[in-house]
Amino acid sequence: MYSDLPFKRVLLTGAAGFIGSHCAAALASQGLDVLGLDNLNDYYDVKLKKDRLQALLNRDNIRFELCDITDKHTTDKLFSEFKPQAVLHLAAQAGVRYSLENPFSYEYTNGLGFLNVIDAARRSEVAHFVYASSSSVYGNSPELPYREDRTPEHPVSFYAATKRYNEHVAAVFSDNHGLPCTGLRFFTVYGPWGRPDMAYYSFSLKILQGLPLTVYDGGSLKRDYTYIDDIVQGVLAALGRPASCSIYNLGGHHPHSVTELVELLQGYLGRKAVIRREPRPAGDVKSTYADIDKARQELGFDPGTDFGSGLRKFTEWFTEYHRS
Repeated sequence: MYSDLPFKRVLLTGAAGFIGSHCAAALASQGLDVLGLDNLNDYYDVKLKKDRLQALLNRDNIRFELCDITDKHTTDKLFSEFKPQAVLHLAAQAGVRYSLENPFSYEYTNGLGFLNVIDAARRSEVAHFVYASSSSVYGNSPELPYREDRTPEHPVSFYAATKRYNEHVAAVFSDNHGLPCTGLRFFTVYGPWGRPDMAYYSFSLKILQGLPLTVYDGGSLKRDYTYIDDIVQGVLAALGRPASCSIYNLGGHHPHSVTELVELLQGYLGRKAVIRREPRPAGDVKSTYADIDKARQELGFDPGTDFGSGLRKFTEWFTEYHRS
């Protein structure tokens, strides 16, 4: 689907991240030259980020640079040296709950950092600027499934607010500077090399360690889980289709409850979970559910990994990785 990308050089931020490392590897496998940037911050285990770099990005046509995108001078210098033809901007301070505790980290990375990268892309006259948004921008909208043209303007977390800000900034740069921009609203991405702060990963660790895991609202919260390989397919399809200013949902289109998640993990890991039940915390939404008709029609996006199969692949990787 994306074997004929109209670029040779792609600058990718967040290269040591979960989605970023997988996308960089996929781009390199297509023969593109990739410059990956990451600051390797300690929001979660830096060892996992370094292991991703070694396992996924140890290729001749991938160059990695340690770079904090809030450092405008270094970011501009790398753009000038590499001369990218397209930019895939995936670097961000992640985490909904953490954004309520440490909003300044989000303001710096998702605010100033985003502005530095998109402005460098404008001045480099890249053919396409693709960036990560989030399903969090929909907040607790009662209209399910979520459609791109029905975006509420009342996010329930600071993280979501910064992602909506990114969409507005991209629209301004597209309208005023003619920069082709595409935003991708990711829905709960999971799979091998995933993020330890995500429920499927943290639950797996606690189940193996015999520690209690916290389940909110009786396990009724639902998320539209999307397997990493399907996300990579959607990202690269979007990258190869420059548009003036577009936004797409990339989701699995099948919400699953926390109760179902725990039951599957118990089966795959062969251990019973110790469950502690609490009310839903501030910032968390009740459900996410992606309408992917637009991505299907315009990008050919077709998520083919069912939740059970994808979670099994994750636990197979997880048990091997944590055995070493």
